[in-house]
Amino acid sequence: MSQQASPRGTFLKIADALKSRIEADPDMTELPSAVDLMRDYKISRGVALRAFGVLQQDRVAEPVPGGRWRVVRAGERTDPRPLEQQIADIIMDEGFQEGAAFPSASALADRFGVSRPTVTKALDKLEAAGVLASGGQGRVRTVRAVPNREERS
Repeated sequence: MSQQASPRGTFLKIADALKSRIEADPDMTELPSAVDLMRDYKISRGVALRAFGVLQQDRVAEPVPGGRWRVVRAGERTDPRPLEQQIADIIMDEGFQEGAAFPSASALADRFGVSRPTVTKALDKLEAAGVLASGGQGRVRTVRAVPNREERS
C-alpha cells in the first residue's frame, strides 16, 4: 500500500489479499502476524487487526492463544472452548486415572498447535481447580481428580 492511499477501506483490501493467499495455498494453516502485515503493506497495527477482524467475521480465520491467527477451511470443525476445558477432556477421553502421569506442556502444545506458555497457563488453571497436581519444575504433572462433564458445565 502506498503512503498516499486512503486509509478508509485499506483493511478490507488487506483482508481480500489474505483471502486470495489462503485460496491460492491449500496448505496454508497460519496467517502472517500483525507485525508481518504492518511491514509488508506499510500499515498501522490497527489496520492489520481490523483486517483480521474481517477474516474472523467471514469465518476464514480465527485467533489462537498466543496472539496468532489460523486459517479455517470450509467444513472444518473448530472447538471454541477454552484450552483448559479441552485439556480436561483429555483426562476423561483417554482414561487417565488419579495419580497417573499427565503429558508435558510441550507435548500438549504440539497437539493443540499453541505455544508452550499458553498451555502452561491452562495447566495452572487446572491445578488451581484441583484436577492436576504439579510436581514442580522439571517434574511430571499428575492427575489429582478425574473431572465429570456435569461438574464443568
